Amino acid sequence: MTDQNSETKTAPTNFIRQIIEKDLAQGKHARIVTRFPPEPNGYLHIGHAKSICLNFGIAEAYQGDCQLRFDDTNPAKEEDEYIQSIQRDVSWLGFEWAGDVRYASGYFDTIYDCAVELIKKGLAYVESLTADEMREYRGTLKAPGRPSPYRERSVEENLALFEQMKNGDIDEGAAVLRAKIDMASPNISLRDPTLYRVRKIHHHQTGDKWCIYPMYDFTHPISDALEGVTHSLCTLEFEAHRPLYDWVIEHCALPAAPRQYEFARLNLNYTVTSKRKLKDLVDGGYVGGWDDPRMPTIAGLRRRGYTPASLRKFCEMVGVARADSVVDMGMLESAIRDDLNQNAPRAFCVLRPLKLVIENLPDGHEEMLDAPVHPQNEALGTRKIPLTREVFIDREDFLEEANKKFKRLVLDSEVRLRYGYVIRANEVIKDAAGNITEVRCTYDPDTLGKNPEGRKVRGVIHWVSATRNVPCEVRRYSRLFNEANPDKVAEEGLTFLSNINPDSLESLPAALAEESLLGALPETRYQFEREGYFAVDRDSTTEKLVFNMTVGLKEGF
Repeated sequence: MTDQNSETKTAPTNFIRQIIEKDLAQGKHARIVTRFPPEPNGYLHIGHAKSICLNFGIAEAYQGDCQLRFDDTNPAKEEDEYIQSIQRDVSWLGFEWAGDVRYASGYFDTIYDCAVELIKKGLAYVESLTADEMREYRGTLKAPGRPSPYRERSVEENLALFEQMKNGDIDEGAAVLRAKIDMASPNISLRDPTLYRVRKIHHHQTGDKWCIYPMYDFTHPISDALEGVTHSLCTLEFEAHRPLYDWVIEHCALPAAPRQYEFARLNLNYTVTSKRKLKDLVDGGYVGGWDDPRMPTIAGLRRRGYTPASLRKFCEMVGVARADSVVDMGMLESAIRDDLNQNAPRAFCVLRPLKLVIENLPDGHEEMLDAPVHPQNEALGTRKIPLTREVFIDREDFLEEANKKFKRLVLDSEVRLRYGYVIRANEVIKDAAGNITEVRCTYDPDTLGKNPEGRKVRGVIHWVSATRNVPCEVRRYSRLFNEANPDKVAEEGLTFLSNINPDSLESLPAALAEESLLGALPETRYQFEREGYFAVDRDSTTEKLVFNMTVGLKEGF
């Protein structure tokens, strides 16, 4: 991917790149190896896009490798659907992982051997306290923990109990394996953290081989070492876990000694980037699925019409820093707006059709008007738009009476049909309820490509032929949450779900698009002139296209 490589190589420097360049200059590493290690318990979101771009981008910039490894240590929450979706998202963003897809479960035998090694060294023990008792013994941020009464079990007893855990002879919750580090450490992560727990559950990769599963903090450094990772890049919440990462590397016999570095995660206002909360939205029916266009998932953004280039550009704009911050949604929208403004072909779509009859055109009249596919890119050529006696305009583009600020069609005044003639509204037809059903007008045949002499035209409106068009449904979206910080609740007992915007989706099922869009394929993106940017949705059929609004022409929130 040439365009992506050029993006990466010209990306602004950051503290991680500076660390890598120093390591290379000092000869610490011959080749840079990074990894992207998602847990397959949900779909990836915009925050993961930043991590993907960083890990894969670093590897590309320094001619190294980036591996895709699934952190599949908690099979109760993991599904193959998530594994497949994650691979799709990484590939769609334009990145290729080195070698085969890897799984932490592929290292379970080695991780188990490391646990046995720690027991033999007197650095791990089987804990028989209950979970509540362990929390009590652990202490607080202000008070040190207390040693467990089981902390001094002999090596032989710990080996025997750990074997029983492995064989399924101990019930879930009755025992865990803990590292023996320091119960008085100011870093709670070092107060004898859990390394293994009993889970008698089928695993999607290893089947029923295991009754015990390692914790992420134990699995992570071992997996990195086995894969030869040089720079293990994590978000800031793992900073307190780094001493444990280093402890595992130091005390287990491993083929490499990777280093962990932390960067600020991506927080976006008016949304949530917690897989647990996103799953709540899906399971509760608040959205139509993980790829609902209102979701901040990569799949949702893709379905809404975002491009890989726009997401990579957004992640570059956000940058890599050490301090957490909240990014405004407008920055993400600006990235896709800039992309589509340059690349999206133009088209007409009338969202709320109102019939307009051009009375001085004969019945059956058809005239093919030329319009550019893209006004700033002549190489894309032109498209043909049929002008017929009856056309549809948008209902919001007509008023019987209006002041001079209204630059659209008004009774007894003139506007131009875009790429066509100037028309004058002469009469309205209404139904029994007083609703306007039709506007009757005349056109000036001497105004194609030129202005009328001595008369001022109010403005320009878009339109489609009444007889040659494409029926479609248009889905317009606004913020999924009413609060910039969805976790901010008005009263105790409420959750982020109380801030959901009930009007985040507006469906316009009777829209009409110009004929050139017939047969448009899913994910094809257009600028609907005067309306915004839209993408063809997978719900489209041969009878009716469905479009998702990606973003407006201008920042409007």
